[in-house]
Amino acid sequence: MSENQNIEYKTTWRDEYLKWICGFANAKGGTIYIGKDDNGNVVGITNAKKLLEDIPNKSRDILGVIVDVNLHTTPEGNFIEINIEDYPYPVNYKGQYHYRSGSTKQELKGAALDRFMLQKKGKRWDGVPVPNVSVEDLDNETFEFFRKRAFKSKRIEEDALTDSNNHLIDNLQLKENDYLKRAGILLFHPKPENFVTGAYVKIGFFESDSELMYQDEVHGNLFNQVEKTIELLFTKYIKAIISYEGIHRIETYEYPKDAIREALLNAISHKDYSSGFPIQISVYKDKLMIWNSGQLPENWTTKNLMEKHPSQPYNPDIANAFFRSGYIESWGRGTIKIIEKCIEAGLPSPLYSYEGSDFWVEFKKDIYHKEYLQSPSASSGYKVPNAGIAQHKKLTNSEYQKINDCSRNTASNDLSELVEKELLKPSGQKGAGAYYKLI
Repeated sequence: MSENQNIEYKTTWRDEYLKWICGFANAKGGTIYIGKDDNGNVVGITNAKKLLEDIPNKSRDILGVIVDVNLHTTPEGNFIEINIEDYPYPVNYKGQYHYRSGSTKQELKGAALDRFMLQKKGKRWDGVPVPNVSVEDLDNETFEFFRKRAFKSKRIEEDALTDSNNHLIDNLQLKENDYLKRAGILLFHPKPENFVTGAYVKIGFFESDSELMYQDEVHGNLFNQVEKTIELLFTKYIKAIISYEGIHRIETYEYPKDAIREALLNAISHKDYSSGFPIQISVYKDKLMIWNSGQLPENWTTKNLMEKHPSQPYNPDIANAFFRSGYIESWGRGTIKIIEKCIEAGLPSPLYSYEGSDFWVEFKKDIYHKEYLQSPSASSGYKVPNAGIAQHKKLTNSEYQKINDCSRNTASNDLSELVEKELLKPSGQKGAGAYYKLI
């Protein structure tokens, strides 16, 4: 068995390995084997009797951690097994706090140490109380906005429409004793950046990764950020394709509005606000990317986001207020809904990526969209307008002519090139019955 979250192998013992005991105690517990190589093969130890006394004594005296140490004898040699329980309080090694993550040990510092300390106390960052701020300092218009949304979504009683702001804050559990929590300030204060650095949204339109064409910033409390960011994206940054059904004008946006809104709400709800960085939305001709600083639940990967998973909000107090307002669900379906909305719109599934504290969701336009097919990534010489192709499950030469207002020869050449690019697949038939299928 290879090393993992709960197993560590060491060929010999060194006192510095008390850091690993510290890391396991601060995480989910685990086992350290002394006398095994990195692959778990027994290599043996010679000072087993001394280690059976030294390791538990040093762990107790230096870390305050009681460990279970056992000696195993095999034909290949002796090895020691150290079993460490997870501890309900923070454990330090000479003032340093270590943590087991995956198959590595990390020393916690700065914001990561703050998060760890809060979690050991059963708190989250957004639940920390803030002195010298009262409910009277919060924004009345935002309270009214919340009440109307929450009542419409049937997630508060009608009586709450006439409750005082103080009563509403209490019901949302946004106070601890007499102090407002950080979540309450972010949600309802007119200027939350006075208390939380980087609590805003940046939007930019990029010609390329190095060419920023124009940008905007959205400030204010979190409810304002959601509404203003969506409005700005769908009036300035995201185009609408215009079509008609009879006399009725229909606007179809490049990206489904519900999916973009859900991704934005996820970014705001799960952002690590201790990072000090704003949420960043990068819009390109063929894609839209939303970034936030954050942490997935322990042992999760982006694969968890693409299948049914429990709701584990990084900021539970913020998420609860968003739930009551009808912004989000409480079942952890947000990321799946984003995928479903994109597929329904004929777009590729969004890409989720996570590394360190960087979380991205990337939306791609339909690959048959005019701007994509005219871009260098599609072909340096391919300049045929093909908007509308994706609406056809099967496409004939004559249908292509109508879509692009071109001759039969031009259509034949273009369709052949799309086949070469593996965007279309020919039916194999010849003559009048020939058609192409989208890949």
